[in-house]
This record gives sequence, C-alpha cells and structure tokens, in this order.
Amino acid sequence: MAAINYPLYAFFGLALADQLKNLTLPHFLNQIIYIFLGIALIEEFFKYLIVKKKILKDPEFDEPTDVMLYMIISALGFAALENLIILFPLANPFQFLQTSVISVFRFVGATFLHALASGVLGYFMAMSFFRPKNRKKLLFMGFFASVSLHGLYDLSIIEVDNGFKFAVPIVILLGLTVFVSLSFKKVDKLKSICNLASQGNSKHEARNSKQI
Repeated sequence: MAAINYPLYAFFGLALADQLKNLTLPHFLNQIIYIFLGIALIEEFFKYLIVKKKILKDPEFDEPTDVMLYMIISALGFAALENLIILFPLANPFQFLQTSVISVFRFVGATFLHALASGVLGYFMAMSFFRPKNRKKLLFMGFFASVSLHGLYDLSIIEVDNGFKFAVPIVILLGLTVFVSLSFKKVDKLKSICNLASQGNSKHEARNSKQI
C-alpha cells in the first residue's frame, strides 16, 4: 500500500507546488515561498504522512528509536520516486553524460537530504514519546527544523551562483549528519533510563505487595 501511496501523494504535492510556483510576486520572494512551502513543506509532510498512516497507528508500535528509522526509510522511498521522475525524461543515449552527472549529484545530495531531514523530524517525534504533554509542540518544532533546513538547502542550490552554491549544502548535510547521529544516541539513552526507572518501580511495587 505504501508503494501505491507514494505516487498518489507525489501527484497532489506536485500539483500544489506548481500553483505556488506561479504566484505573481517579486522573483526572490516567489522563490522562497515556492521552495519552502511548495517543495520542502509538502515533501516533509508527505514523508511524515506515510509513517503516521502505516506505523504510528499500529497499536503494537511503542519503540521511540524506531520512529527515526521509519522516517528515514520513508524518506529514502520518496527520494527514489523523486529521482525516477526527474531522471526518466533524461534517459536517452544523447543525454547520457547529463543524466550521469545529475544522477550522482541527486544520490549524494538530494537522497541524503531527504533521509537526514526526515531523521530530524523523527527525532522530535521520538522525543514526544517521553514528553506526551508537549507532543504537538515537539511535532511543530520538528517540522519547522526539517522544512527550514530542507528549504535552505534547495534555495542555496537554486539561487546562489557564487562559491557558496555548494558550500552551504555541504555544511547543511554535514550538520544534519552529526545531529541525527547524536539524536539516535540520545533517544536510545532516554529509552534505557525509562526502562530502568520502570523496572525499579515494578520491584518497588512487588516489595510493597509482599509487605501487604
């Protein structure tokens, strides 16, 4: 079912993005709205939607660390579909070099961006397991962070023409890699602490029951 949903979500996402792209505003403002809302927000939302519909609603799902993994897996699936949509029109012998260059660039850049940006959102989703009262706030923070970094990455590639054109994306990817790696460790550590606390409470209750 997820494989069916990806093209469906992509279709509606592209349709909405196309509408935002055609706004009659100054060029730079129009690009900011299109990149951050028409591309970054829509893509991050649809990747999240797949996980929410297929994973989070499962009553047996209770592993915070798995949220980050599922978000990254969803992002990789989305990136694969996006790469096919972009590269398929170029798949002919006369554009082999162009297709090869774009393929490498998209694999190294866009695929990692999708995975890491979704990993950031997944971290905030995982943290909401430990702070259920702040779930909506954490989800908003996760979307804001992932959309902002995703949009900044795309904006730097599309609009920047000087030496920073590739410097900014590289810095973003490296920063995201470090953040996501540390986030996995933090969530896993919190989970271990919660498990120890839960075991301690169980032993305490067992002692009390014996005394009674």
